[in-house]
Amino acid sequence: MNKEHDQAVETTEPSTNGQTPPPTNAPVPPYPFVAIVGQAELKLALLLCVVNPTIGGVMVMGHRGTAKSTAVRALAAMLPPIKAVAGCPYSCAPDRTAGLCDQCRAVPNQAGKPKKPSVISIPVPVVDLPLGATEDRVCGTLDIERALTQGVQAFAPGLLARANRGFLYIDEVNLLEDHLVDVLLDVAASGVNVVEREGVSVRHPARFVLVGSGNPEEGDLRPQLLDRFGLHARITTITDVNERVEIVKRRREYDADPFAFAEKWAKETQKLQRKIKQAQRRLPDVVLPDPVLYKIAELCVKLEVDGHRGELTLARTATALAALEGHNEVNVNDVRRIAVLALRHRLRKDPLETQDDAVRIERAVEEVLVP
Repeated sequence: MNKEHDQAVETTEPSTNGQTPPPTNAPVPPYPFVAIVGQAELKLALLLCVVNPTIGGVMVMGHRGTAKSTAVRALAAMLPPIKAVAGCPYSCAPDRTAGLCDQCRAVPNQAGKPKKPSVISIPVPVVDLPLGATEDRVCGTLDIERALTQGVQAFAPGLLARANRGFLYIDEVNLLEDHLVDVLLDVAASGVNVVEREGVSVRHPARFVLVGSGNPEEGDLRPQLLDRFGLHARITTITDVNERVEIVKRRREYDADPFAFAEKWAKETQKLQRKIKQAQRRLPDVVLPDPVLYKIAELCVKLEVDGHRGELTLARTATALAALEGHNEVNVNDVRRIAVLALRHRLRKDPLETQDDAVRIERAVEEVLVP
């Protein structure tokens, strides 16, 4: 009787249709980046910042529920794992000699040669910065526990340390306190976080792609802070009925079986991964000709852009686009494609101006950037 019962139990196990089921402890894969419907401007801005992180991050303004945070997490999950020094709180790269933390700097062993650090592979970090975070939580502060238990002054790394070599995502950045935004932008531009408080003096690497999102209905950033973001993507709710239906279908399919959905888009994901890797390798060899650079400067003068961040961002972004598209030289068409992304948030605000900023830029592009 027991044997029959055991056989009955075995024959009632669920079928996997010939496929190996995922391990029970396997993490649920995020929604694939390549499966996001529409939002071409957002996806292009994120890809360009991955190819060239010196662009300075992306500010994404748009309606709620338009895949802003989904796109950031999906892109980070798609990137290949990075190698880091084992035990390093900042995930320093073992193959770099500059920009390391004090803990990872080469320390000679007894033979006088540098010690070779242990290396581990970790996923590209994605750190969410909550609106209620304090400056101590963001930048790091004195380790109170060690101070009380061991009587030593030690540094407790913050969110910026965790975000090193990854993404720092701030939802509703327009509601974040201005002084915190200023700190974040300064660190993102320099790549180094400097902490001076409670007798602790620490400098550590903090190179990350800063992505801020917000709803324009809830207010905007101050122009001085908005100018510090490299790119500005404007996201709107999709109005095409067919695309809206496709969004619902894909999301329902993902919710029903995330593993099968990720497998379905695996080939497209791998194709984009190869494209990103090739672009990152090609980037140092991409040439920006002087005639194109003069056109970039003319465009900024035409639009009366204050300062010189406009030219710098246009040059870096156009170079990244050329690398992504497989070009070895930047052309005028590359600049035309990213002009709105790079300049939309840098125009002077005129309360009497009725024309949209994107339209103003496109008109100037047609006048200045003649192929």
